[in-house]
Amino acid sequence: MALVDSKETESEHIWFLDSGCSNHMYGEKNIFCELDSNFRESVKLGNNSRLAVQGKGNIRLEVKGIVFIITDVFYVPDLKNNLLSIDQLQEKGMAVFIQHGKCKIFHSEKGLIIETGITHNRMFTVIVHCSPKEQQCFSSFTRDQANLWHYRYGRLNWNGLRILQQKSMVKGLPQFKGSQKVCEDCLVGR
Repeated sequence: MALVDSKETESEHIWFLDSGCSNHMYGEKNIFCELDSNFRESVKLGNNSRLAVQGKGNIRLEVKGIVFIITDVFYVPDLKNNLLSIDQLQEKGMAVFIQHGKCKIFHSEKGLIIETGITHNRMFTVIVHCSPKEQQCFSSFTRDQANLWHYRYGRLNWNGLRILQQKSMVKGLPQFKGSQKVCEDCLVGR
């Protein structure tokens, strides 16, 4: 694995796109927005060494203003570089194209979400802001009533919320129309 100049990494995190990596992996516990610390495993690296996995969870990434939730990320404290598994991205429905020194990742509904060029040492990297999503009270999370109830019901789709309204199945559920905004976390989770 190649090293990257520390000047580039001071305020941002660098992830390597890796076609030989079986799982996304990250080495800092504080970046996970959700983490199952009971998950234990070991991973074998390219040099035949093994590292202990001390959890599995989700990480919130922001690339050029677009927020992603990367799921099923292994927490590997001794890991020196952050790895995004190309296979795991494809399993989640992403299309990954590598051609003419560029790597492009497409989402089925959002289109092109990541584009990166090859580095001088023949690696594809993505520079991202990682920030764990702070736990917030849902009543202060959003002023948009439709999205508020969408979040409260575990990101229930708009048809499901309409049924709850029409059949008066929830006390206190106000009348609102489905949001016109697309829920970014729902898209990433598909």
